[in-house]
Amino acid sequence: MNRLKWLYPGLKFKRWLFVVFLGILLISAGVAVIIKFEPLSLLENTFVQVLYSITGRLSSGINIFLGTAIIALGFYLVMLGIRKMISSVYDALLPGGENGLVDILYQKRYLKRGPNIVVVGGGTGLSTMLRGIKKYTSNITAIVTVADDGGSSGVLRDELDILPPGDIRNCLVALADTEPMMEKLFQYRFEEGNELQGHSFGNLFIATLSKITGNFNEGVKKSSDVLAIRGQVLPSTLHDMRLCATLNNGDTVEGESQIPKTEGKIKRVSIEPEDCEALPEALQAVKEADAIILGPGSLYTSVIPNLLIKNLAAEIKKAAAPKIYACNVMTQPGETDGYTASDHIQAIYDHAGKDIIDYALINDGEVDDGLLEKYAEEGAYPVEEDWNQLLEEDVEIISEDLINQTNLVRHNPDKLAQVIMNLIFTTGQENN
Repeated sequence: MNRLKWLYPGLKFKRWLFVVFLGILLISAGVAVIIKFEPLSLLENTFVQVLYSITGRLSSGINIFLGTAIIALGFYLVMLGIRKMISSVYDALLPGGENGLVDILYQKRYLKRGPNIVVVGGGTGLSTMLRGIKKYTSNITAIVTVADDGGSSGVLRDELDILPPGDIRNCLVALADTEPMMEKLFQYRFEEGNELQGHSFGNLFIATLSKITGNFNEGVKKSSDVLAIRGQVLPSTLHDMRLCATLNNGDTVEGESQIPKTEGKIKRVSIEPEDCEALPEALQAVKEADAIILGPGSLYTSVIPNLLIKNLAAEIKKAAAPKIYACNVMTQPGETDGYTASDHIQAIYDHAGKDIIDYALINDGEVDDGLLEKYAEEGAYPVEEDWNQLLEEDVEIISEDLINQTNLVRHNPDKLAQVIMNLIFTTGQENN
């Protein structure tokens, strides 16, 4: 009965089904004309007789020419009808028409065969990298920190008792296959209203779905469906994780949002509770990964907090996949003042132990003088490649021009993704 629905009025399907049927009839008649074979059906016989009544009984050579022409016309009508039937379907389902269909086929066929890549971190650095990687594979898992307690995320965390959605929202948007308007919608931040001011629509959307589904992770998954993302975004844990920092002078700073505001140098960061457990899906993704990427992102507030989840760090260390650290291109005031590339690596070792980094990607592109002055006013400087120290680290250093310079100095997503994919391909070849 369901098959008969294709014949409902308004689907623009019946007319093209008739064209296909007519084409098949022409092909059959053309064959009958050529070989002078008695048609098997009354309909075909009638059709051939009509042709003969028009053309008369022709000689064998002319019959072959006429039959071939009829077959060619039949094939044309069959192909036209099939194409139009397919068009009527994707015109109804895909507002983007044929281009939308091509995008879906590209994602399902080509990107689905891409490597399984797990990225670990948070902040704008991670979302920037994801925009590049999604062009090569749809098998992406972003494991995102949930330590944020400032801004819109912090307010929603305290008032609704949910995990902070901000970093997760950025990753969802970065991986999305959506119209530009949907991205603007999720990133829109209210500038008016006593209650709404400062909140982004995307944060409110994720928070709402979390309440409807009764689970933050389920809320993120439903948001992923809305944005039609390539891959998946997972919170690193569902525990109410809080971040603390111990400074060199012995002082303690509580709260992720407060750590960058400190004037003392960070000695160590920790999480509460200490026994947070990683999301099972995150651990499974790490086990199945072809590559694991740490960063880029704020060292102490985006990257390291994930590695303080003990079973997640342990699973990353055990993984056979190459473990890649994408080092930041600029120091961050209050977190990594004066840090060199090797200082970033050493900080990760101090918190998670060694054997968690196999390769380090470090930018060697020069920053424009105008941008250097702008960043210097804020206390940020390019991360130095201190080769003497880097060569002592038990990691392979890959130094490339990885930056994108507009009004900000950040990783260029395409350059970074290209280096990562080349590395994955190279290591895969070596392992084989």
